[in-house]
Amino acid sequence: MKELELKYGCNPNQKPSRIYMENGELPIKVLNGKPGYINFLDAFNGWQLVSELKKATGLPAAASFKHVSPAGAAVGIPLSEVERRIYWVDDMDVEFTPLANAYARARGADRMSSFGDFISLSDVCDKATALIIKREVSDGVIAPGYTPEALEILKAKKKGNYNIIEIDASYVPAPIERKEVFGITFEQGRNELVIDEHFFDNVVTENKEIPEEAKRDLAVAMITLKYTQSNSVCYVKGGQAIGIGAGQQSRIHCTRLAGQKADNWWLRQCPKVLELPFLEHIGRADRDNAIDLYIGEDYMDVLADGAWEKTFTEKPEVFTAEEKRAWLDKNTGVSLGSDAFFPFGDNIERAHRSGVCYVAQPGGSIRDDNVIETCNKYHMAMAFTGIRLFHH
Repeated sequence: MKELELKYGCNPNQKPSRIYMENGELPIKVLNGKPGYINFLDAFNGWQLVSELKKATGLPAAASFKHVSPAGAAVGIPLSEVERRIYWVDDMDVEFTPLANAYARARGADRMSSFGDFISLSDVCDKATALIIKREVSDGVIAPGYTPEALEILKAKKKGNYNIIEIDASYVPAPIERKEVFGITFEQGRNELVIDEHFFDNVVTENKEIPEEAKRDLAVAMITLKYTQSNSVCYVKGGQAIGIGAGQQSRIHCTRLAGQKADNWWLRQCPKVLELPFLEHIGRADRDNAIDLYIGEDYMDVLADGAWEKTFTEKPEVFTAEEKRAWLDKNTGVSLGSDAFFPFGDNIERAHRSGVCYVAQPGGSIRDDNVIETCNKYHMAMAFTGIRLFHH
């Protein structure tokens, strides 16, 4: 198949629309559904991300994409009991595979953003992974293959219209990539940068110690950033992105946005949140929305009289700012990556409040000394990679 006609482009008024190869055949097969223009953008970006995560870590990887940026990305590390609860998979009577763990993490870190995602998997989709996908609101999935059981499960999703794409894992794109904007063709070499453990050898802070697990997490951060709309910042812990700030014009706004998402991930693990008394019929998506309100500044939207009765069996106590700060102070060992240099130490100050201990960024700011000094203040270890990772 050399080309595939699509219903429309980014918007319904943008017709005609297609994907095609100038030379050779498309490296994909549509096994089910009718993926659209944005679906394919998410699928191809996500496939690159998970393929590189697998190469860098040796672990199966998954990504949850929305609007051409990852909402979550992770490698296949076993879930703790608390993680199973906050990702709403603790009720599943199935043995989780590494790939299933990866997708549960990628989907679960920022469930609000992942709602209606496009999924990318580094390995053949198995039954356990398909069962997680089955219960979530999602547009589709791309993987190098599907077991017969997994394919049967996924084909039944969305009344038989779920988008399922199989990609040729051996496909290698041309070294030069092109895109057209306003009738003008842009051309550049593909970003084939390999991110491995040596990517973080240039540690510029007083603290030189970056453990192997932190190097893995920094690799997850940098590979995720490589396929995130810039400016972008990524917080990672336990092999998964826990906060991604994408497409912001200001670096500090990226850091704040990603930091707030990382904080929400950690706050969801607080016993006070885990034990919220939800009504039995409240579904996962509505629980996610209620939790997001409860742990945020607009908590009265869900706790006011006349509101809480629609969600809870009894009125929860307010999660006070002091209680939240005390819980957030327990989070530590977080890694932080940035796709370009930090221009000011305020980014590190904000990162510190979300438990960041390890940082990777290109370096090269005229205020590098200030950024290093702020890291030293908190005994953080920071590596200068010397490489920018803008993606547009």
